[in-house]
Amino acid sequence: MADPLDLVHLRTLVAIADTGGFRRAADALHLSQPTVSQHVRLLERRLKRILVEKDGRGSRFTSDGERFVLEARTLLGAHDRLLERFVAANPGRISIGSTEHAADRLLPELLGVLRGAYPDVYLHFRIDRSTSLAESVIKGALDLAVVLGGSAEPLGAEVGELQLRWVASPDWRLSPGPISLVAFEEPCSLRKRALHRLAELGYDVTVAAESGTLDGVMAAAQAGLGIALLPFHAAIPQTLTEVSDLPAMGCIDVRLVARRGLGPDIELTAVEAITTHYRSVTERQLKGVA
Repeated sequence: MADPLDLVHLRTLVAIADTGGFRRAADALHLSQPTVSQHVRLLERRLKRILVEKDGRGSRFTSDGERFVLEARTLLGAHDRLLERFVAANPGRISIGSTEHAADRLLPELLGVLRGAYPDVYLHFRIDRSTSLAESVIKGALDLAVVLGGSAEPLGAEVGELQLRWVASPDWRLSPGPISLVAFEEPCSLRKRALHRLAELGYDVTVAAESGTLDGVMAAAQAGLGIALLPFHAAIPQTLTEVSDLPAMGCIDVRLVARRGLGPDIELTAVEAITTHYRSVTERQLKGVA
């Protein structure tokens, strides 16, 4: 029997067709562009056929690729309908993922709401980065995930927003020369946004330190290694200070991504709970309460 196809790879290929390119598919799926390219290469290696080829600066589907996308849509549709029919709407376990940015205050409230609505269900939580969480939901390893948006083709439903702030060590000073940036490891929409904005302002930027965790990024900024662009629920930690000499960066949307086939009542309960949470955060900020 031939080895089965990877459904994640099929979804990636369909996303390329739907969005019109590798970069847009990467944004839509919260994956890095190299990961999207790897999924296509693995499919082509498995099928021993070229599915996508270069076309100038862009790419296009070959005739085999166009036919394969049509068949992949059919297969994914059948898979998703099968899940909807046979995955229980009220399972014995709900797996929820969240970014570190949202976890500290959001998860206790979400935990209380879900425990009240589903008292016999075991709740399992995972703290990770947005890209990893979104990919886990697509694969079916997580039921729900609270992720940061900011991409051109966002996933899921918008449930709130967080204010973006430039922060650094209290001793850090902005100067006309190059700027050292502290950022998350790639792929990261915050990192891209910071680099792009600083370049627009005419600064030469060097990524002086990077980390896969929020604690790591804040520790590097606190140590004076550079500035960081981070979203905050409330007050900035006392070990950091806001860099007011740089333009405000606005907000980043917070989104809830749900697994295909998850009971709509579970998703709706989570959306309402998270939306209520962020609404209360916004109201407190307007009143000047941390």
